[in-house]
Amino acid sequence: MGKGGKLFEGEKPSFSWEEIKTHDVKEKPWLVIEGEVYDITNWIKKHPGGNRVIGFYAGQDATDAFQAFHNDLNYVKKYLKPLNIGKLDESQTKGDKFELEQDFRKLRETAEKMDLFRPSYTFFILSLGHILLLEVLAYLNMLYFGTGWGPYLLSVLLYTIVQAQSGWLQHDFGHISVFKGKKWDHIIHHFLMGFTKGASSSWWKHMHYQHHAKPNVINKDPDVRVESIFVLGDVMPVEVAKTRKKSLPYNWQHRYFFLIVPPLLFPVYFQYMIFRYTITRRQWKDLVCLFAFFAKLFFLYGPLLGFWGALRYYFLVRCLESHWFTWVSQSNHIPMTIEKDQSKPWLQLQIHATCNVQKSFFNDWFTGHLNFQIEHHLFPTMPRHNLYKIAPLVKSLCEKHGVTYCVKPLGRAFVDIVRSLKSSGELWLATYEAHHLL
Repeated sequence: MGKGGKLFEGEKPSFSWEEIKTHDVKEKPWLVIEGEVYDITNWIKKHPGGNRVIGFYAGQDATDAFQAFHNDLNYVKKYLKPLNIGKLDESQTKGDKFELEQDFRKLRETAEKMDLFRPSYTFFILSLGHILLLEVLAYLNMLYFGTGWGPYLLSVLLYTIVQAQSGWLQHDFGHISVFKGKKWDHIIHHFLMGFTKGASSSWWKHMHYQHHAKPNVINKDPDVRVESIFVLGDVMPVEVAKTRKKSLPYNWQHRYFFLIVPPLLFPVYFQYMIFRYTITRRQWKDLVCLFAFFAKLFFLYGPLLGFWGALRYYFLVRCLESHWFTWVSQSNHIPMTIEKDQSKPWLQLQIHATCNVQKSFFNDWFTGHLNFQIEHHLFPTMPRHNLYKIAPLVKSLCEKHGVTYCVKPLGRAFVDIVRSLKSSGELWLATYEAHHLL
């Protein structure tokens, strides 16, 4: 029973936030969903989305995260019943934070009434169709016109587009935002990630769901666990400078970023991590898809380019795709707030960690509609072609509660990556000199 709670026969015990927050450790984690308190100690390892995703909300209110990640709430809620141990003390549901949470939940209800979670199958068929068409053209181009520089470079360009656009499309199926029933979303996600991209569906979900649960949160979001090479934001540079006497010259990170991340993220780091994950986690289905991708690659391009020529072709495409992905994905996050977990309401958490890029036909296509990163993070299962429709309402809600809603031109968003790295590097240097050189 909660501190000060009074329990009558048949009545659930009530708990204060002070008590709930003490259960933020792995040994006996609790969380709150819709005012009900759940002990997830025995469920955390069984959670289909991974123990880290649900564990990130131990000792916190997980209502909006729960709604964001699950399409069929009634189906999922039946798994919650055995975990329920009480309810949140009603005296705790007051204040600006509570009002913000309630307004956001009303916004979600509005989005549902506007039918914004309904996908356009025409949109996704055309998206997949243009990818498959370009993949065929990339091969036929060299088959019929030879492997001279002209046809070769055109083929590389077409196949790079195939890989980048497949990345955006798999993202939709990975978030269960197309069919709403997991079966077909999972099947097509495996196809796109494995056979079309030569990557691991399971690895992507393992990493990406953590990112969405706590974006830009130090020690939780895997996308900002980069302190061995970079320091990001205003908190990480200071901590690293104080605790590490020997480290990289982070004040140069805005320069060596160009040499390390855009050209090497996909062809080196992701390549290594994908195979490592599938083998160590025994993801045999993913491994079969990986081998099928490379069998297709060498079967088609081996006779045209030879084994080593096909391998060079593959890594050149990966390098170009890596540039495309890096600049798009990092423009939405690196320049934003990067800090330790503050248990922020869902709206504040997501918006402080994300920004948008201005809408245009090219920007929508080039970024896979992730130019609406704010709306995507708030509603990750919403089909991307509907994100622009909810954007004005999100902006209005932000204005009401004094939350900054950031939209940038595409070029400025790219430049801000470098500016942010430079600023964080200078902060690291100033702190390092103050603690170790004086």
